[in-house]
Formats: sequence, structure tokens, C-alpha cells
Amino acid sequence: MYRTTPDVQSTMPSGIPYIVGNEAAERFSFYGMKSILMVFLTSHFISVSSKTSFTGELMTPQQAENLATQWIHTFGMWVYLLPIAGAILSDWLFGKYRTILWLSIVYCLGHLVLALGEYADQTYWGMIIGLGLIAVGAGGIKPCVTSHVGDQFGPGNKHLLSKVFSWFYFSINLGAFTSTILTPYIYEKTHEVYGGAIAFGIPGVLMGIATFMFWVGRKHFVHIPPRGTEFWTGTFNQAGLKSLGNLLPVFLLISIFWSCFDQTASRWVAQAKQMDPMVFGFEILPSQMQAVNPILVLLFIPLFTYVLYPAMNSLFPLTPLRKMSIGFFLTGLAFSASAYIEHTLTLGEHTHVLWQIVPYIILTAAEIMVSITALEFAYTQAPKSAKALVMSLNLGAVSLGNAVTLVVNQQILLPDNTSKLPGANYYLFFAALVVAAGVLFVLVATLYRGTTYIEGEEPESTEINAW
Repeated sequence: MYRTTPDVQSTMPSGIPYIVGNEAAERFSFYGMKSILMVFLTSHFISVSSKTSFTGELMTPQQAENLATQWIHTFGMWVYLLPIAGAILSDWLFGKYRTILWLSIVYCLGHLVLALGEYADQTYWGMIIGLGLIAVGAGGIKPCVTSHVGDQFGPGNKHLLSKVFSWFYFSINLGAFTSTILTPYIYEKTHEVYGGAIAFGIPGVLMGIATFMFWVGRKHFVHIPPRGTEFWTGTFNQAGLKSLGNLLPVFLLISIFWSCFDQTASRWVAQAKQMDPMVFGFEILPSQMQAVNPILVLLFIPLFTYVLYPAMNSLFPLTPLRKMSIGFFLTGLAFSASAYIEHTLTLGEHTHVLWQIVPYIILTAAEIMVSITALEFAYTQAPKSAKALVMSLNLGAVSLGNAVTLVVNQQILLPDNTSKLPGANYYLFFAALVVAAGVLFVLVATLYRGTTYIEGEEPESTEINAW
């Protein structure tokens, strides 16, 4: 039964365990599949041999790495562009529950295509269709799931919302950590016989469990109906358009941060393949290094919230835009560290894979300051009628960042198949790019004037977010 407003209650909504469990399984499926993409594409699908190269031509390792990077960031671009469509379909026509359920089925079909396609000798179009269906499913549900959590709360239990979002974020990182440890190991043990079939199939099973868990919880959820034509009139009014205009420069510059960050699944994996993987007799697979990020996220959130942010705020007012500005320069430092690692590899020095922890620490600190802060900032700066669209545009910044990486990798190969940005120069280019974006972001922050919208309070014109 659909209810138009959340019940007033002092206990945790009964639908929350289904949502949190669903999110953990869905994130396992997504990050598990994504964690092996770079290794799978370079060593199996896009191979240096003509037998398995979908072009039918010989490829150098550098060409394979460059092309795999393009594939991964094209996929990432669509995953974070499609939330705009998901938000519109949900708020305008179908409501959050039906949008999430139907697109989750599409999501499952994408995993199925990848797994079965691999079992039957994956084709070029099979890979496109599988990744395309996953992009539609993962991207479409992304703006709906978070707001579906908020829909479960009313005046009587809104004080529990922060606790639920903590569990929700914990479930995301638990799923990401578990899958980036297990899926590369499964791929390593099975790819010689089955290609990527089993390693892609297990994330598909988890997505099936996530979808089933969400369906089982249907009678426990608060269902907010779609707004119909009110969605358009309420979103594209004067206040909504003004907030979009204010936030657009912020989103455009944040995309450069995401251009760097999402290369942890592509170039950083390729770099790890060149490093010594043995730790006390155990081998760390290149794809498994990505698990460092969710571990650090779980550690850094309380560290930043209760220690670093108060300490910094005692020195100067730590506004959201200042946090994000600092994050840009930390990202430049992280990619400079990656450039140094690449330099040592180019010189033929013995370099252990654990050295990648250094840029991971710096980049995760930047993620805390940019990603989480941008989510909160975009939400508070958007009128109630435009929050869904603004949040989807915030995700669109991730899409644009992946597009930047895609274009760079399309342009850097010379006709003789050498690179315009060889070795460490590739990482230094992105370090310089994100630092330049950070300088521009400081200028935007200095000029920013917006309105803060808090639920249940009158809109407040504010300058507190200026640099």
C-alpha cells in the first residue's frame, strides 16, 4: 500500500534493514565487477595477441592499457550521467520504489550478459551491451536510493536519520571493500579456464540478492508517489534555476577531481601490475589495492569529523567550499606521488606495491573533503522542489570527470603508437590539471553567493560559504 507521508514514530522504520542490506549487496556487485575490469580488459579481452583482440590486430601493451582506460571511463561516464534520467523518471512518473525495482532487474541482466558472454567467448558487442545495461541500472537507481532512505522518516523519528545514513555509508564501503578483495582473487583463480565468467557472475548473483531483498521489503517501505507535472513546475522555477546557476561552476570544477579519483580503477591498477606484489609470502593482486580506499574512508570519516575538522576550524572558519578547495590540492599531491612511483618503475627500480598506499591515503583524504562535502553542500543549496535534480547533477560531475579522462587517453597516442605523456608525465599532467582546477575553485568560492534551504526552516540567504 502506498502512503503519501511518512508515519510519525519514535522507532527505526521497519524498511531500513532491507534498504541497508540491499545497498551492501548492490555495492558488492558494482565494485566487484569494476575492480577486475582493467585487468580483464588488458589481459583477456583487449589482448596483445590478435587472437583475442576485438580489432583483430596486434596491440602493444601500451595500446591495450590506453584502450582499456578509455573503456572504463566511458562506462563510468554513463554510470554517472544516467542518474539525471533516473531522478526525472522517479519524481515525474514512477516513484522511487518502482524505478529502483525495475532498473535493478536491468542491472541484473547486465551482469548476466557479461557472465554468459564470457562463457561463450565474449564479443565486442556483448561487452558493450553488458556494461551498458549495468550503467543504465546502476546509474538510474543511484539518485533514488539515497532519497528513498530519507522518505522513511517523519517528524517523530527524524533524529535517527543521521544514524541511518552512517549505517548506509558503512554498507557502501563494506560492500566495496569485500568485493575488491574477493573478486580479483576469484578472477585470478578461474580466468585461465573460464575467462571472466565466474568473476563477473558472482557480482551478478549479489545484485540478484539485492533486488530480491528490496522486493521483500516492499510492504515495509513508505512509498512517496510521483509528482507528475508538478515535478517540472516545481523544479524549473526561479529558485530552482537560480540554485542551478550558482552550483554549475562548482560542479564543473569538481569534475576534474573525479577525473583523477576514478583512475584508481584504471591507471593505478595498471601501475600496480608493474610492482612487487609479495607481502610476507602472500601475493597482493593489482586490483585488490583498490580495497585500500574503502578501508581508509571508514577510518577517515571519524578522524576528520572529530579531530581534524575541529582543529582546522580553530585556525580559520572551515566552510564547505574551503574544505573542497583543500581537497583539490591534496588530489594534486596524490597524483604527484603516483608520478614519483611511475618514475621509479621507468628507471627499473624495485618498487613494492605497498608504496601505492601513500597516494591512496592522500587521495582518500581529498575524497572526504570533496565528495562528502559536495553532497551535503549541493543538498543544502537546492530548493526542496529541485533537490532531486541538483543531486543528480552532482553525480553528473563524476560523469564529466570520466569524460575528461576518456578524451585525454584518446588524444595522447601518437601515430607511431608512442605516448605524448609517457611514464610519470601522465600522472604529472593530471596533477597539474587538478591543481589548476583548484585555483579556479578558490576564485569561484570567493565569488559564491547562495541560499541555504533546510527542511522545516525558512530559506536563508547566506555568504558564509564564501572563501
